[in-house]
Amino acid sequence: MKKLFIRIFKSSGLISLLLLVRLFTNQTHVLSQESLKISAIPDQNPERLNRMYKILANELSKELQVPVKYIPVINYSSAVTSFRTKNLDLVWFGGLTGVQARLQTPGSKALAQRDIDAEFYSVFIANHKSNLPVINDIDELSLLRGKRFTFGSESSTSGRLMPQYYLKQAKVSLSDFQGGRPGFSGSHDATIALVQSGSYEAGALNEQVWEERLASGEINSSKLKVIWRTPPYFDYHWVVQPDLDNRFGEGFTDKLQNFFLNMNKRNSSNQRKILKLFGAKKFIPAYNYQYKEIETIGREIGKIR
Repeated sequence: MKKLFIRIFKSSGLISLLLLVRLFTNQTHVLSQESLKISAIPDQNPERLNRMYKILANELSKELQVPVKYIPVINYSSAVTSFRTKNLDLVWFGGLTGVQARLQTPGSKALAQRDIDAEFYSVFIANHKSNLPVINDIDELSLLRGKRFTFGSESSTSGRLMPQYYLKQAKVSLSDFQGGRPGFSGSHDATIALVQSGSYEAGALNEQVWEERLASGEINSSKLKVIWRTPPYFDYHWVVQPDLDNRFGEGFTDKLQNFFLNMNKRNSSNQRKILKLFGAKKFIPAYNYQYKEIETIGREIGKIR
């Protein structure tokens, strides 16, 4: 009996040891597994962005079976820099920053855009006290000369690049604004707040943000109005690093793209919530060539060299 007990103990001990080794190996693998690092240009209220991208990170992690981390950035240029230095793998860029990022990171590519990004718009808004009328023709943007005017971020496509491009078509230069220069609010929400308060008489921003804030009651329509809407252009899109298949396995980039393209087809409350937060019905493929006009305009105004 004593010899039998010793044999059982030794056998159990070996099994326990093997289980411990396996458990340790699995934990080490989980701890050492590389994370997919995602981010976005800070074009809106940071609290809103944190909510959006944390939900997205959780859903991406579940679908792709890899750890996903949302890493906020302080401004547009830091998003481009962090992508170039490979501290970010997947970034939601505007048209201009997406072009900047891809030019600085050879092999990177546009992955997906929202259905609304293939025909995106900016709006020019004005405080009612400015006495600016609704503008029916691009040449009438000349009425903004001498006004206190603000863009959003200096690197914003919808809040600076395209509005400045159309101002140039109307022969309005940045030095024509009151004080000899425009303001740069830093975000679309800030542009709304500054024009609504009267700090600036007029400004330009992303139409989607304007419509969302108007619908939510955050805009006082007795103080603010839209005076002009730009023609359409390509804007926001996901840009991805070129080496993800090497790091996460063959076909990973395609899986990542399919996650976005199939989002509207899945019966997932989180994915429906993500689409709602992005203000879209679905994501569609994006291609580098779609942003050649943005690159050309960026070079014209000195944002791309």
